[in-house]
Amino acid sequence: MSQAPGAQPSPPSVYHERQRLELCAVHALNNVLQQQLFSQEAADEICKRPLSQLALPQVLGLILNLPSPVSLGLLSLPLRRRHWVALRQVGGVYYNLDSKLRAPEVLGNEDSVRAFLAAALAQGLCEVLLVVTKEVEEKGSWLRTD
Repeated sequence: MSQAPGAQPSPPSVYHERQRLELCAVHALNNVLQQQLFSQEAADEICKRPLSQLALPQVLGLILNLPSPVSLGLLSLPLRRRHWVALRQVGGVYYNLDSKLRAPEVLGNEDSVRAFLAAALAQGLCEVLLVVTKEVEEKGSWLRTD
């Protein structure tokens, strides 16, 4: 179908979700996919399910973005800020390397790390970033296939 000379083509229909609550990851996924495929519940389930499938030996470390309470001395304020925390295996033992801790905190084995992650995710509003080598990322070997 041809257009009249000088006529502007009609703009494409672009799917766009606006920010609601703190669901920016869900909105970003749906906006990229150009349709509403993910809900908060679906995204939460996806986050919880790959937890058991993580091939932790293939992961150099994990970085978590967690809600963090705000306090003035002994007074706890009804505010929440975000705080980044690193987890890493060193010498066969996993550690919480939170910069707010006086020293690294021993988490233990893989099961302990999974329990720590499950507890963090259960708090809600938690983001987990995996730090892997380029080779592991390209092969997708940070997830178990069994």
